[in-house]
Amino acid sequence: MSTTVAAGLLAPWVAEAASGPAPRLRVPVACEVGRTCFVQYYVDRDPSSGARDFRCGTLTYDAHDGTDIRVPTLADQQQGVEVVAAADGEVLRVRDGTPDISVREQGSERVRGTECGNGVVIAHGGGLETQYCHMARGSVSVRPGDRVTAGQTIGRVGLSGQTEFPHLHFTVRRDGAVVDPFAPDQGGACGAGSPLWEEAAAAALTYTPGAVLNAGFAPGPVTMDAIESGAARRVAVTPAAPALVAYIRAIGLQSGDVQRLTLTAPNGTVLAENTAPPLESNKAQWMMFAGLRRPASGWPTGVYRGAYVLQRDGKTAIQHGFTLELRP
Repeated sequence: MSTTVAAGLLAPWVAEAASGPAPRLRVPVACEVGRTCFVQYYVDRDPSSGARDFRCGTLTYDAHDGTDIRVPTLADQQQGVEVVAAADGEVLRVRDGTPDISVREQGSERVRGTECGNGVVIAHGGGLETQYCHMARGSVSVRPGDRVTAGQTIGRVGLSGQTEFPHLHFTVRRDGAVVDPFAPDQGGACGAGSPLWEEAAAAALTYTPGAVLNAGFAPGPVTMDAIESGAARRVAVTPAAPALVAYIRAIGLQSGDVQRLTLTAPNGTVLAENTAPPLESNKAQWMMFAGLRRPASGWPTGVYRGAYVLQRDGKTAIQHGFTLELRP
């Protein structure tokens, strides 16, 4: 869960058109998109109570006004992932001191009026303004009036405000109105319009309708909480493990998607396979695993393989392979 973030949550400021063209934007998180961070949600382009992203896809929800860039686990967030200024500008407002606690634990009432959590608002040229939300408590490193340059660190990804997962909620406004940086002047055509991103950022942020967020092996059953916290990947699997389980967590799933996860032994034998029934509705994320108990003779050494396949509309939409080597 993310949140729709209004400008007034950090400041009642409305951007005034500035002289000169609006700058192009960099990726506002210091990460490798598709490997160490992922786009979970885009701006909602549907003016009705429905929801659609700029590609007419499902990676958004009603009235969502920003781009959500998430990190794979809480452990990754706690190691420190920098939030950076998307362009040169002047800091207008900041907030810090909001705790990093999932809204599932504290409830929406506790964050009423501070839904953005710890955040920063920056004014740029051409009437452009950017807002950065859900940063880690104590990480905001700029103050009102500071001049910042594109790529300068302004904080770290956190879990503050109205959110259930560690990410940056990034909102862009032009002359006070929310715009979608992927297609700010989009008409009726899906995917039309020139992005506000720099060329390198646009390439890094190529639209992906779903992705594998986490994948690995465990010595027993895996829970969503264990994956989210990073605990699942910290438990070593050895030849003496009581079980061998391959697991994945995927994001951006759609109604009707069919998923299959297969675990294969070093000799190519399929040890376990899990095929989920078609999804009944869109899912922000989905976890599944396939495994079995240790045989009496123990686990043979060698390379074990996990293979995840997602079928969408009869075609392969996602394929992801991962391995585990067991040594004597």
